[in-house]
Amino acid sequence: MNILQYFLASLIGYLFGCFQTAYIIGKLKQNIDIRLLGSNNAGASNVTRVLGWKYGIITAIFDILKGTAAVIIVGKLFPSHPALLFTAGAFVVIGHIFPIFLSFKGGKGTASLIGISLAINIKIVIIIILALVIITIITDYIALGSLAMYTLFPILTFFYKYQLSCIIIVTLLCFIGYYKHTINIKRMLAGEEVGLRQVARKK
Repeated sequence: MNILQYFLASLIGYLFGCFQTAYIIGKLKQNIDIRLLGSNNAGASNVTRVLGWKYGIITAIFDILKGTAAVIIVGKLFPSHPALLFTAGAFVVIGHIFPIFLSFKGGKGTASLIGISLAINIKIVIIIILALVIITIITDYIALGSLAMYTLFPILTFFYKYQLSCIIIVTLLCFIGYYKHTINIKRMLAGEEVGLRQVARKK
C-alpha cells in the first residue's frame, strides 16, 4: 500500500459521506434546512423528529447504503487491503459529520457506521446493531445507543484480530463520534434530551 491508495480510499469515503440524505429530504419535502430544526442534526433521528418515521427510515437506509457502497468500491479497487477498507469507512463517517458542501455541519454518523460495518464484517454489524437497539430501548436515548456502537467498533476490531492500523483508525473514529455527541451528553445530564418514546408519540 502507498500514500496514493490511502488518499483515494479516503477521498472515495469522504465524498460518499458528504451525500447528506437528511438535508436533501428536508429540502425536497418542505424546503427546510433540517439542521435548523429539532436537534439541529442532519441525521435520521432528527428527520424522524421533524418529518416523521417514514422519512426517518428513508434517511437511515440511504445513510447506511452510502457507507456500504464506499467500502465495497474501495474493496474492489484494492482487494486484500483491509486497512484501506477501514480508511474508506472512517472517511464516510467523517464526511457525514463534516460535509464540505454544507459548511462542515452534518450528522453524527450512526447510520453510516452501520453501513461500513456491514461491508467489513457481518458479525460486527450484528453486535453493534443489537447494542444500539437494546441500549436505546432500555435508556430511551438513541444517543447512548450510538455511543455504544462507537465504543464497540474498535473493541470488536481488536477482538476479530484485524491489523493494528485498522484498530487505530476505528479508535480515532470513536473519539470523533464521542466529540460529535458532546451536546447530547450535556442535554442528557441536564434532563433536556428528547427520548425515543417522546418522538414516537409525536409521530
